[in-house]
Amino acid sequence: MTSQIKSVDDLLLTITQETSVKASLERTFDAILDQLGPYNETPEGTPLPMKLEAWPGGRWFRDLHNSNGHFWATVQAIKRPTLLEFTGPLFASSPFLSNLQYRLSEEPGGTLITFRHTALGLLSEDQRKGVGRGWAHIISQIKARAEASSLSSSAAH
Repeated sequence: MTSQIKSVDDLLLTITQETSVKASLERTFDAILDQLGPYNETPEGTPLPMKLEAWPGGRWFRDLHNSNGHFWATVQAIKRPTLLEFTGPLFASSPFLSNLQYRLSEEPGGTLITFRHTALGLLSEDQRKGVGRGWAHIISQIKARAEASSLSSSAAH
């Protein structure tokens, strides 16, 4: 499954991304909840809906019905509308522990999302290559959802 581990660096993963969104903190935060929940999808556009219990200790998981599914993480911290943080194995079915943070701050013209995924554990080379692409896709969808929401809201006024 994994290539031979030569050093502790082979067990570490760090991904950071900053994204400017032309929407309010509240709309951007709501877009994160929507995108990580019922509107989640793969980079190829295949629906991958998730359940997100948006409170401290809440679960983030894929519900396959009839008590089947895949646990991704626990909500470690939530401070609406500026922080959403998770801890868990995410997509991996191996010894792998992640911390995900979506930090939102106001900037001129909208919101800055500062995303960070740090992890320790075993990943296959394919998983290691795909994880950055997956997060980039999710964040682009969050941005599009928040900005579309802002446009439809301002058009109504």
